[in-house]
Amino acid sequence: MINLFGLTLEKLEELVVLDNQNKFRAKQLYKWIYEKEVTSFSLMSDISKKYIEVLNEKYCLDKLEIASKQVSKDGTIKVLARLKDGSTVETVLMRYNYGLAACISSQVGCNMSCAFCASGLLKKKRNLETCEMVGQVLLLNDLLKDEGKRVTHVVVMGTGEPFDNFDNVVDFIKIINSQYGLAIGARHITVSTCGIVPKIREYGKLNLQVNLAISLHASNDELRNKLMPINKAYPLHKLIEAIKDYNVASSRRVTFEYILLKDVNDRKEDAIALAKLIKPVFAYVNLIPYNEVDENGFHRSKRAKEFMDQLMKLGVNATIRKEFGSDIDAACGQLRAKSEKVL
Repeated sequence: MINLFGLTLEKLEELVVLDNQNKFRAKQLYKWIYEKEVTSFSLMSDISKKYIEVLNEKYCLDKLEIASKQVSKDGTIKVLARLKDGSTVETVLMRYNYGLAACISSQVGCNMSCAFCASGLLKKKRNLETCEMVGQVLLLNDLLKDEGKRVTHVVVMGTGEPFDNFDNVVDFIKIINSQYGLAIGARHITVSTCGIVPKIREYGKLNLQVNLAISLHASNDELRNKLMPINKAYPLHKLIEAIKDYNVASSRRVTFEYILLKDVNDRKEDAIALAKLIKPVFAYVNLIPYNEVDENGFHRSKRAKEFMDQLMKLGVNATIRKEFGSDIDAACGQLRAKSEKVL
């Protein structure tokens, strides 16, 4: 059966026409499932009984189940969601002063093998379907109902490499951005990639106006090769050229994510090299305090403020990411990895 939560409005319009229905039925269905949040076709009072029978035969409105949940003292919620095949993925709700942000996973496991990341402890099992990514946002919205709130921002920065699941991620963006869907503004959506160059260029040409973040974490190829094996396929000079092309195609700034690792990439000379590297592109740097992962052996840097100040002196806009969930399994992939060990 086809899960309606995985269909863009355009794809749903095509299907309802094939069902011998008028095209406007798609918007009706979107209104029922995203605005009125019904989970049964029988509750759709402006749909004929005959077509409801068709809907029940061909389509479903399946949501994700909660396998486990952790709630931090700061209000952060980390959920391990169970998929239909029994696999699990993590999704996180973070509470900012400007809204509620959902961090969404795009794959079951990850093959990028970044040396510092908990997500890579469990290799990629499969890509997530579009409905499973939308389902993560819906799951968090369900948890927020008692507060009378909904997710306002989405970052595709959880487990997995989004551009390794490109088509499904693009459909996911279209659904949550649609005014008939979850109506989350394009500027409130961010997709993060470790640097798959051809997809960065393709993404820039889509004119989605959705934010792009690049997981950088090193300012030279030698170090980045050690930290992020993807750099061997797409070294820094190719990555920077692709970002230049993205800037031109989209007229959008990119965010460079830079996890600060003690005595690895956090020295003054690293900041100077980073500023020189990214000078040719339209971007800023988001410095990320490291959540330590026992299996990886890296440690949190205490030089974040000094590193940021050095970048600012060199004309690079930089921020330090606010931390959430420090009292729970905060690092991406930790909760699932721990769960898999237990199982």
